[in-house]
Amino acid sequence: MNKRNKIIYWIATIWLALGMTSTAIVQLVKMKEEVQKTSLDLGYPVYFLTIIGIWKLLGVVVILLPKFLLLKEWAYAGFFFLMSGAIISHLCVEDSMADLFGPSLLLILTILSWYFRPANRKLVGSNYKTVRANRS
Repeated sequence: MNKRNKIIYWIATIWLALGMTSTAIVQLVKMKEEVQKTSLDLGYPVYFLTIIGIWKLLGVVVILLPKFLLLKEWAYAGFFFLMSGAIISHLCVEDSMADLFGPSLLLILTILSWYFRPANRKLVGSNYKTVRANRS
């Protein structure tokens, strides 16, 4: 991995971790504005905030740790689905473009972090075979 890709990876990953952590905290403490937006504006139940807040924090831990390659893939996929779902939800209720900024930025950071991750953080053919062999 060249130096440029490593820099892109760490910048994207650190900002992704900060963004996911800060939004998870807001969701877990159920800030008034977040409850308003999620339940009244978007129509999701309030308990949804707890579920996605916990999953975001777990995903951040997995993405930052050097091991757990299969869980890392799941975390990136979860972040992708969560942020694309947030974008679609805001579009469906015709929210302003400002409401799309946060989820769009986190979606871009998710893609950049996933794409530029180093080889030792990727689940590739040989790693997958190793994981399967260890399970047997």
